[in-house]
Amino acid sequence: MTRKQIPPPEAPPGWLRQTAGAVPLEGEDAQRRRGCSLLVIGAGAIGRTHIDRIQRTPGLALAGIADPSDAGRALAESLDVPWAPDHVSALEQFQPQGAIVATPNPAHVPMALDCLARGVAALVEKPLADSVAEAQQLVDAQARSGVPVLVGHHRRHNPINRQARETIASGQLGRVVGANAMACFYKPQGYFDMAWRREPGGGPVLINLIHEIDMLRFLCGEIVQVQALASNAVRGFAVEDTAAALLRFESGALGTVLLSDTAVAPWCWDFCAGEQDQYPRQDVNALFIAGTHGSLSLPDLSLWRYEGERHWHRPLTREQTTALKADPYTRQLLHFAAVIRGEEAPLCSALDGLRTLQATRALLDAAASGQSVTCAVSTS
Repeated sequence: MTRKQIPPPEAPPGWLRQTAGAVPLEGEDAQRRRGCSLLVIGAGAIGRTHIDRIQRTPGLALAGIADPSDAGRALAESLDVPWAPDHVSALEQFQPQGAIVATPNPAHVPMALDCLARGVAALVEKPLADSVAEAQQLVDAQARSGVPVLVGHHRRHNPINRQARETIASGQLGRVVGANAMACFYKPQGYFDMAWRREPGGGPVLINLIHEIDMLRFLCGEIVQVQALASNAVRGFAVEDTAAALLRFESGALGTVLLSDTAVAPWCWDFCAGEQDQYPRQDVNALFIAGTHGSLSLPDLSLWRYEGERHWHRPLTREQTTALKADPYTRQLLHFAAVIRGEEAPLCSALDGLRTLQATRALLDAAASGQSVTCAVSTS
């Protein structure tokens, strides 16, 4: 094996200003210099992540926090920003340009619909809804209103995945024939003190693996068929602790995924991609994409191929690209601001969120039934 080091790629068009610390261009109006005004609905862990990024990013402004808890009110007071106990009051009083729905899953669609009814763009955390039917309601409402909806699959905004998508689209892998994603990690017992995490809807397929499903869709195309198994043999809760699935993509490529939140292992995007500091960084890969002319591992962006004849007796060459480093949550918020201004189309639209939810739900349905489940690709 020989190894080549390739310099980092130039930022794709439209990305140069999507970095923390970006300075507004001369000539922009006063509103843009003040920053895009964003309301955060829900002050839990992911809501606080968004609040932190908004507070630290030029070009963004925190319009207020909507959260019924004492902790939410205390957070707003500590940041000296407006607070409201409910999202409707906040939308009407604070008049934000956009709202981030970071609440428990059952509230996602009703709150997003309230945003659209008031002409306020919504960034809805994943999963888009509890059910595909609910997600379809939001897709339809967005199409009628024309008000933008962005779904919080933040990994799409990681430069690693953007570079991987460009590599695949360039044809360097030839025809993609297979993909493998792993999400193996250990959740401590205290994580399950919240009862909903032990009940249907709170398991690692919908909470964690949905990210891998969305990454595979982003990189390899639509998923049209799923076979799966799930187990709760370790913890015995009403939800899975381990799952495995076989996927068929619209292109004919096949994929496999392995998930366990009771495995002591490093093969997890959160561990190896360095997106969040609370996860100790591991020097491993968690996603592998195989093609007829080359293969790609992530997050290290190693491209494996032959320099000459493709033959299993010939040496493989490893080329490694270093992607631009940037926080995907910050990039997602800056992209949301650009969507609100009409400068960019949503990288993960309501329809994208529906399709990812559909494929993820198909995995659970296939595991429950023991049958292959077909995903009808929506064209709404």
